[in-house]
Amino acid sequence: MMIEPEFPERETAPLVPSLAAENKILDMRALQLDRWSSTAGYRFKTLAELSADPIAKRWIIKNIFARGETSAWIAPPGAMKSALMAQAALHIACGMDWHGYRNKSPAAGVVYFALERVDLVARRIRAHAKRMESEDGERFCFDQIPLVVSDATIDLTRPDAFRKFIATIRDANAYFETCGLGKTELVIIDTFAKLIAAGGGDENSAKDQGTVFANIQRIKLCEDVHVALVGHTGKDETRGARGSNAILGDVDVMVTIETAGEIKTAKIIKANDAPEGPLFSFKSEIHDFGKDEDGDPITVNIVSSEAVDARQDATHERGPKLTANQKTVFAMLHAAGNTGLTLEEWNAQAKEAGIGIKRKADLTDIHNALLSKGMVRTYNNRWNVCHDS
Repeated sequence: MMIEPEFPERETAPLVPSLAAENKILDMRALQLDRWSSTAGYRFKTLAELSADPIAKRWIIKNIFARGETSAWIAPPGAMKSALMAQAALHIACGMDWHGYRNKSPAAGVVYFALERVDLVARRIRAHAKRMESEDGERFCFDQIPLVVSDATIDLTRPDAFRKFIATIRDANAYFETCGLGKTELVIIDTFAKLIAAGGGDENSAKDQGTVFANIQRIKLCEDVHVALVGHTGKDETRGARGSNAILGDVDVMVTIETAGEIKTAKIIKANDAPEGPLFSFKSEIHDFGKDEDGDPITVNIVSSEAVDARQDATHERGPKLTANQKTVFAMLHAAGNTGLTLEEWNAQAKEAGIGIKRKADLTDIHNALLSKGMVRTYNNRWNVCHDS
């Protein structure tokens, strides 16, 4: 018997608009599309059109993945970041909750760009499917799951490079449609370093990162997807993502994976409108596919189905409360390490992230706020993070 994944029903909106209100919104959107198709300039929305847009986020996995946003999942080698994304891909494609977070988008399509070790990604996804079979006692139906994996070399370093990327998503959607499945809502790029290097870019260059993120923004606008980036920490894991700090200003959510013994914890270290702190904890386990032709075991390391209580981590690192811009600017200084930054260097990095462009006083306010909270110090025009921060 073939198993058909059970998809949870979408939550009913707390406020249901009247038929007249719905018709008004439809008329407004029709006028908007007509204007966009005929304009010679850049498209825009009127205040009335903005007021018709939904206020609530359009979640895929509530409080983690939302359509139209970008997340970064960074960790050192061996911390199971790619394994975690393989598990997320299958759970989202099957309409299943993930580590206790509710699935809000049943049968969502997933396109996984495996730029590193595609065979390992495929084995992990198949291992999770096999585990679902053993838990349900029924055969897993692969042709009813809207998930595709690509090992293609992707270049997003040129201004027009996003077109082929979008064409790939639409080709996947065409396949999903023939199978009666949903359209793509999640795109995973594993890894961000390989994405930049494929086009000859440098992950240490804010300019190269900026070009890639501009194309990611175009992809999100055209296809209304969430883009999840898998990345590496540097040699010093406490300094965050490897490469230019511009990534801090370009992602909506940044998650690191910390390891303490056999327990790994996914923790939000930056978010536009969500609290920082632990998301969930997990363990790894070995899945055994059986024997090869020589009688040796065929195994792969995947995320365990065993629940791990992350509440013990919730009290760690509460620290002073900061605004989103204060967190971003502080993270830039933290990433500079013991050498710190001059005021000019610090301000330049902040402006690359879009902070303090219109008013220099905004940056001065941020510096003063961090000083007053005892998080940073300055000496001879060089700024450093205080050791207890």
